[in-house]
Amino acid sequence: MMAKLFDAFEPVSSKQWKQQIQYELKGADYNDTLVWESLEGIKVRPFYHEDETEIKYTLKENTKPFEILQNIYVHDVALSNKRALESLTRGAESIRFTIENENVIVTDLMQNLPLGDTPYFFYLPFLSIDFVTKINEFAAKNNAKCIIQLDPIGQLAKDGNWFENGDKDFEKLNIISKDYPLEVCLKGGMVNINASLYQNAGANMVQQLAYTLAHVNEYFNRIKSISQPITIEVAVGTNYFFEIAKLRALRLLFNTLAAEYKHTFDCHIIATPTKRNKTLYDYNVNMLRTTTECMSAILGGADAVANLPYDALYHKDNEFGDRIARNQLLVLKHESYFDKVSNPADGAYYIESVTEQLAEKALLLFKEIEEKGGFITQLIDGNIQKKISESAAKEQELFDSGKEVLLGTNKYPNKNDKMKHDLELFPFLKQNPRKTLITPIIEKRLAEKLEQERLEKE
Repeated sequence: MMAKLFDAFEPVSSKQWKQQIQYELKGADYNDTLVWESLEGIKVRPFYHEDETEIKYTLKENTKPFEILQNIYVHDVALSNKRALESLTRGAESIRFTIENENVIVTDLMQNLPLGDTPYFFYLPFLSIDFVTKINEFAAKNNAKCIIQLDPIGQLAKDGNWFENGDKDFEKLNIISKDYPLEVCLKGGMVNINASLYQNAGANMVQQLAYTLAHVNEYFNRIKSISQPITIEVAVGTNYFFEIAKLRALRLLFNTLAAEYKHTFDCHIIATPTKRNKTLYDYNVNMLRTTTECMSAILGGADAVANLPYDALYHKDNEFGDRIARNQLLVLKHESYFDKVSNPADGAYYIESVTEQLAEKALLLFKEIEEKGGFITQLIDGNIQKKISESAAKEQELFDSGKEVLLGTNKYPNKNDKMKHDLELFPFLKQNPRKTLITPIIEKRLAEKLEQERLEKE
């Protein structure tokens, strides 16, 4: 019946659509009126048609549904263990522990937690062969799925210094990679790419993709026996369809680069809503932002999504904020059925076109970085930081002028909203003057200056 219904309509070509649009515009210029250009230099048309779209790439089918990931910062081992257990019983499907130092006892942290197929990520802001050994021994003994996240390059980019120094850091990574191959016990990777840093600092999408690819390439070149999946952390912004395309382009670029090194493993993408557009005032709007950002992440093919609590800017970790964030993902998975279709963006001409353009532009920038010595060299020379700052300034100007809108902040603000006495955390850029090897890449939110001015007037 459905096929007969559509057979009753004559096909309409893109040329016919344009003629009709031009007629409706009554003399207005088609390009000036209906075509807009993104910060990445991509011109977005009002419609996309089969006869104008040539899909030049294929993505691997992602048959496994996304996992709901719960972030836990380990300050108190017993409390972190309890929180992990409660999170898993309330809908979380994987846990990521951020462990601040080597004093944490792994067996205590993992006590009574379900093992087997439940993934546990260990994000380590330090580099210790001994501590990695303890995690691996626990994983081997208990048949646990442990994924260690080590990123010396990310440490350099964010902090301005290596953990120790470049040579020592890569020496340790090579020892870990050699001594603990995938098939022995980890059941997961150990190399991590902190690509969320670039988005949160204001890089446009082409830069995010190119810098991530160059970041990956440094590890491919410097780790001799890398044979494990690589975890890539990405931040997802509010440009809904572009963010879907960004994640698709990321996987496409990673697989293309990995193939050049004869690697057959895929990347494991963890997506989190960006901090850049989150606000202190009218903070409930953050829930709307994170919902659409999580949707983009899922439709773009993220393997795991860790939602950002609506009050993460100014409240310490709390059960209510975590529960709301987790429930947003549970609604998307179990009520909206976002986990039921594999690669749902396939065949959407708009998304396919943007994916291809993002990938091509990012590949050109990646090649330019490599020609100039590679990502680490460009970080040390300050070129990466400069380019991100320039992009961030352009976006900040759009926000300051009101062209980029954050509802409740620079449009329709509630003048009676007070926040000064609710701040448990400092929500602005923290200054930490010290000697560093390079200028670090600094994360900064768009609304910071405006919010500081409002706080001063309360």
